[in-house]
Amino acid sequence: MSDVPSRPGAPSVRPRVVSLVPSLTEAVAATAPGLLVGVTDWCTHPADLAAARIGGTKNPDVAAITALAPDLVIANEEENRAPDLAALRAAGLDVLVTEIRTLEQAFAELVRVLTVGCGLPRPRWLDEAEAAWAALPAPPGDPRPAVVPIWRRPWMVLGSDTFAGDLLARLGVRNVYADHTERYPRIPLDELNASGAELVVLPDEPYRFTADDGPEAFPRLPAALVDGRLLTWYGPSLARAARELPSALR
Repeated sequence: MSDVPSRPGAPSVRPRVVSLVPSLTEAVAATAPGLLVGVTDWCTHPADLAAARIGGTKNPDVAAITALAPDLVIANEEENRAPDLAALRAAGLDVLVTEIRTLEQAFAELVRVLTVGCGLPRPRWLDEAEAAWAALPAPPGDPRPAVVPIWRRPWMVLGSDTFAGDLLARLGVRNVYADHTERYPRIPLDELNASGAELVVLPDEPYRFTADDGPEAFPRLPAALVDGRLLTWYGPSLARAARELPSALR
């Protein structure tokens, strides 16, 4: 988890922040955009973000990050590689590493990143996101079994212990591979079609599934095409996810 000391209260000089996680980039930008001095090439929200680009989530430019002299680097244990984080620490930088595999963890880690790491007041959008999910009624009936591909060529699906799987479970959709030993297993297409699923959920990221690319592989299953950002990002989009995902999954 984090090696960053607590920063109680708003600091007199706001920290310079590098974010290696697109979701957390958006969270910081929505709260105090002036803090961000460096972000990854995959940090697409907000579109007009003014910050140096420091490479990808899996291959950040450690020298470029160090040259920015950040007070804090924000990372995630799934999205970023341990050797890169170790190199940043060896360069003398404070690195806050989040773990987000459930909705509760997302809310808790957002509070930690924003209020402890960045010294900011708790943002209103976070209250609104928590309220939106708390207001959702319990899904009626038994959970609907589904497969959730995230890639094709080869086919990969959501497996165990994922943030997206937790969101789906709250919305009455049971990932049939939730008990798999891997988090993102490769499963042959014929096995996916024989899995007992009653639905295929097709997000538009990381692979961009569309009405013409994906549903045809599952001819016997209804397909739910969903905004991948609503399913996998944790930040300001969480409130919209609570509003829009339930109807998208019907």
